Amino acid sequence: MAMRQTPLTCSGHTRPVVDLAFSGITPYGYFLISACKDGKPMLRQGDTGDWIGTFLGHKGAVWGATLNNEATKAATAAADFTAKVWDAVTGDEVLTLAHKHIVKSVNFTQDSNCLLTGGNDKVLRIYDLSKPEAEPQEIAGHTSAIKKALWCNNDQQILSAADDKTVRLWDKNTKEAVKTLSFDASVSSMEYIPDGEILVITYGRTIAFYKAHSLDLIKTVDAPASIHSASLHPEKDFFVAGGDDFKLYKYDYTTKEEMESYKGHFGPIHCVRFSPDGELYASGSEDGTLRLWQTAVGKTYGLWKCVLPEELSSENSEVLYCPPAEIKA
Repeated sequence: MAMRQTPLTCSGHTRPVVDLAFSGITPYGYFLISACKDGKPMLRQGDTGDWIGTFLGHKGAVWGATLNNEATKAATAAADFTAKVWDAVTGDEVLTLAHKHIVKSVNFTQDSNCLLTGGNDKVLRIYDLSKPEAEPQEIAGHTSAIKKALWCNNDQQILSAADDKTVRLWDKNTKEAVKTLSFDASVSSMEYIPDGEILVITYGRTIAFYKAHSLDLIKTVDAPASIHSASLHPEKDFFVAGGDDFKLYKYDYTTKEEMESYKGHFGPIHCVRFSPDGELYASGSEDGTLRLWQTAVGKTYGLWKCVLPEELSSENSEVLYCPPAEIKA
């Protein structure tokens, strides 16, 4: 019998959750960081949603948050005109990087030695974290606020999305734009998949997939509502998306058919990402919560447990599914 999707609700934030990111898989599992307009980014155990700690220090809304692969460092982008680097193990602030305007995006290189930032002053900046006193490298070209900036191609290139309705691919060394994509609406989100070099972009009701190296279009899918974020499963067999209508949609990547849709949030969905093992996806919403959703509903994983009665008759087989409780910070 089909089982109902029962998301795990992670409360603790007091304002809309606008960004989230997973670490890679470490010897201690994987981790999840969330950015929120309450100015207090939170770190959680990725598979359970259990609260680990809150990074305290920003004096304004936090718009972006990320972890390095090993989950030893965190970075946050905020409305207080700063990006901060944190020790993700102790929670201590390591660096404050002053900017000239609101910072919206932060992203580590694979070796965690450099941090890429972007924001409302339209400039991309590359900070060498081993030389915090040095001036950052700057890349200019966007004509409106930068929403997202990501390393790609083994950290030799940069992808950026801005309110000027463009996505641009930059060469890190020459600081020149290699290619520019223009859209008829502002890009709402961007996800880069290193394995396969796929770029996932959302704008309006459209979820678009591109080859990251060339920015050649692979395919587009139109959703029933305006979409704010989408994420491709690590195995690339399906993807999820969420937006204005409070729903999460799951699509078959090959056929583009809608497989399922779930409603759990009480406000628009701002961000959604698959976990590194692909077993769940996390969503952040205007309602101030994070929710964790199972990729394979009914599977025993994390705090979800599938309970089978000792005696099942073939005529009346019922699976008892024990949903997890709400996790509070």
